[in-house]
Amino acid sequence: MSSVMGLLVQHAYLVLFGWVLMEQAGIPVPSVPLMLAAGTMSAAHKLTLAYAFPAILLACIISDSMWFFLGRRHGTKVMNLLCRFSFEAATCVEKTQRTVGSRGPITLLFAKFVPGLSTMAAPIAGQARIPYWRFLLYDTAGTLMWAGAWLFAGRFFGDIAKRSNEFFGLLTHFAFGLVFLMVIGVLIFRIVKRRQFLGELRGLRLEPEQLMAMMEDARLADLPLPYIVDLRHPLDILPDPRALPGAVHIGPEDLKERNAIIPRDRDVVLYCTCPSEETSAKIALELRKMGVLRVRPLRGGLQGWKDAGYPLEAIALV
Repeated sequence: MSSVMGLLVQHAYLVLFGWVLMEQAGIPVPSVPLMLAAGTMSAAHKLTLAYAFPAILLACIISDSMWFFLGRRHGTKVMNLLCRFSFEAATCVEKTQRTVGSRGPITLLFAKFVPGLSTMAAPIAGQARIPYWRFLLYDTAGTLMWAGAWLFAGRFFGDIAKRSNEFFGLLTHFAFGLVFLMVIGVLIFRIVKRRQFLGELRGLRLEPEQLMAMMEDARLADLPLPYIVDLRHPLDILPDPRALPGAVHIGPEDLKERNAIIPRDRDVVLYCTCPSEETSAKIALELRKMGVLRVRPLRGGLQGWKDAGYPLEAIALV
C-alpha cells in the first residue's frame, strides 16, 4: 500500500489531470473524492494547490472544448450518445437545454456541481451557438469555483485533522484506500438510483410497434388516435424538422403546468430526443401522480420510431 501511495503522490498532478479529464469526457468516474484527497494532502505538504488548480483546469478546458465543438458540429447526435451512457435518470438532454436556453452561458458557472449537467452543458452550449470565447470565459470561471470548493474543503479537513498527529498519520497512510472507497461508494449510489428509476419504468414503456398498431386500430375503428406529445427542445427540431404523425409539440414544463389539456379518455404517448427516453419517462411518472393514468413514454424516443421505419410528418418551422 505504501509503495502505491508513494507512486500516487509522486505523480499526483498527472493522476489528478487524467482522472478529471476522463470524468469530464463522459466516463462515470467521480473526481470529487480525488480533489478532496488532494486538498487534504496539501495540508501535509505532499502536493501544492497552486499546481493542482492548473491540472484540473487544463483537463476541463480540453474535454469541455472537445464537447463544445462536437455539439456545434453534430448537435443532437452527440447528445444522444451522451444520454445513452448517462447515470443520471433525472438529468438529461432536455433539462440541460432548458437551463442553457434560459440562463445562457451563466449555466456554466454552476454546471459542474450538478450531476449530468456537468457533461451535457458544453455540447449544448455549442449547439446553442454560444461564441467560443464566451463559453471559455464562463467555463473557466465555473471550473475554478468547482475545483476550489472541493480542494479547499479537503484542505480544511486536513488542517483540522493535523491537530491530532496520530489521526493525521492514519489518514495519510490510508488515503489511497479511503479515496477508492469513496469512488466506489459514489458509483454504487448512482447505479442504485438508476436501477430504482428503471424499476419504476418497467412495464410503462410503449414499443414503437405497439404505438403503430394502436394508431392503425384507431383508424380502422374510427376512434380518436392516441394523444402523442413531442417533448423535444426547439434546438433538436432544427436539424430534423419531423415528428410522429399527429404529434403535438409541448415542452415538459408546459405540459406539467397545463396537464388539464391532456385527454383522459385515450392513451397519451410522450417522446423526446434521448434514445433512453429519460425525459419522457420522468414526465410520464410525474403526470401519473397528477392523475393522468393512461400516459406512457415511447421506447427509444424519436430515434426508436425512425429505426423501426415508421412514417414521420414534416413540421413547419416558423
